[in-house]
Amino acid sequence: MKPGRSSHEGVMKPRNVDYEIAPESVELRRSSTLNGEKRAVASHTAVHELLECPVCMDVMYPPINQCPNGHTLCSKCQSKLRSCPICRQALGNIRCLALERVAESLEMPCKYQIMGCQDIFPYHSRLRHERNCLFRPYNCPYAGAECPVTGEIPFLLAHLKSHHKVDVHDGSTFNHRYVKTNPQDVDNATWMLTVFNCYGYQFCLHFEAFNIGSAPVYMAFIRFMGDDRDSRKFRYSLEVGGSGRKLTWQGIPRSIRDTHVKVRESMDGLIIQRSMALFFSGGNGQELRLRIGGRIWKEQA
Repeated sequence: MKPGRSSHEGVMKPRNVDYEIAPESVELRRSSTLNGEKRAVASHTAVHELLECPVCMDVMYPPINQCPNGHTLCSKCQSKLRSCPICRQALGNIRCLALERVAESLEMPCKYQIMGCQDIFPYHSRLRHERNCLFRPYNCPYAGAECPVTGEIPFLLAHLKSHHKVDVHDGSTFNHRYVKTNPQDVDNATWMLTVFNCYGYQFCLHFEAFNIGSAPVYMAFIRFMGDDRDSRKFRYSLEVGGSGRKLTWQGIPRSIRDTHVKVRESMDGLIIQRSMALFFSGGNGQELRLRIGGRIWKEQA
């Protein structure tokens, strides 16, 4: 599962400067002929551990801060603390320039190595890669609230069913009904109507109500529980209608790497103006009744 898109590239060549951790570098070169790769890995790991923030446990990037006793922490955590988490000394605004210079010469594994990414990157390029790593966890796709849960697709599927009470249906065709008793009141609202399990993947059907300027509209679209490269293998159609008329939409499901807000703002789905929605509902406009049908299919290779 797959793609991505953005900052400093390149690696500064280490200079002949005596840092406190220089003996490890010398030992690394010496021992490479004695103990082979094991010793090299141990020395590299020791340097990598120096770059681990003791508070958030993430790799530190410039500006790297230190307390008066030399204990380091990342700038994000330093801005939230008044004292050093190690020695409790008051924090000032001290940069650890030596560690920053050493770090620039390092190559580091992706932090998603445990999830399958085997690539190694120069120090500054690593952070850019991780923002788009194909192995990074997915955010929960539930659109009714900003859910902070992340994980792999099977975990998120179980989470949607147990925590958000989302229905999961097998099959590639659907017919969903949306009813609102006071259609004159269109707030910004989102619903994940259901999840469809077909072709070995999962697809989320969304329905949203919001305003474009002062014009209230409804929007339906489908997101794919996976990456862009797999989502582009599929197509879907949506249809809503009534009173002998209908609107149809055909599109490509968007990956859940794109938030539902991003999909909505790009207008990549079936847009229904409120006046048209009321017309489809029939009656006297006192109740909104929309039936959204559709299907998902796999494109031929």
